[in-house]
Amino acid sequence: MAVSPEKSRPSAFWPLAAIIVPAVGLFARIEIRGAENLPREGAYVIAPNHNSEFDPLVVAVAVWRTGRAPRFLAKESLFRVPVLGAALRATGMVPVPRTSTSANQSMKAAQEIAADGRGVIVYAEGTLTRDPDLWPMRGKTGAVRLALAGDLPLIPMAQWGVQQILPRYGKLKFPRRSRVVVEFGEALDLSVYADTPTQPAALARATDVMMNRVADMLAGIRGIPAPAERWNPSQHGQNETGRLES
Repeated sequence: MAVSPEKSRPSAFWPLAAIIVPAVGLFARIEIRGAENLPREGAYVIAPNHNSEFDPLVVAVAVWRTGRAPRFLAKESLFRVPVLGAALRATGMVPVPRTSTSANQSMKAAQEIAADGRGVIVYAEGTLTRDPDLWPMRGKTGAVRLALAGDLPLIPMAQWGVQQILPRYGKLKFPRRSRVVVEFGEALDLSVYADTPTQPAALARATDVMMNRVADMLAGIRGIPAPAERWNPSQHGQNETGRLES
């Protein structure tokens, strides 16, 4: 596989990759599917499912192995953590505050990153899935909004197996090296929503299409059908963000 221009340039990712890639390899045997669907150059948005606190590391390694540099929209609180915050800033991650005004500012910053030809990974669910069987739940509109605003490819992504390493809100299982499958899907066709990129109803419909596609991909990996509807936390008395209490 040819190295992309982005990965070939010296950056803060190289020393981090030298540490993180082999460290993740101690826990996960990552099988990548659909790598050809991730653009070799230019900007994009990736929307993965989220079922373990460990899976951002697996997602990052998988993206790096395809030849691109992984950048996330990340919670603002993470940027205040010593060492981690410095690493996030050095690698161009984008903080996402909870307030709507600040969130709009973060969306502008993410668009600037995308305009520079860099990719952004957005967890559309906003937190670990609340679905009891770990299927993707109802998504938020951030990934779609960003893709439409910048006319960027929106790549659905499904991953499975990380929950065997670190169960949702559980404890790390070590030593354990589990098979993890990561699949990049074809870019979604959002052209039908291009004329209404800021209308809430259009954003919600496009987000439903995206999350359904991620669920279908995950069903293929797991070998069982996905639920017909995405889990809605509010309908089950659950908070939309924060730690899930049993």
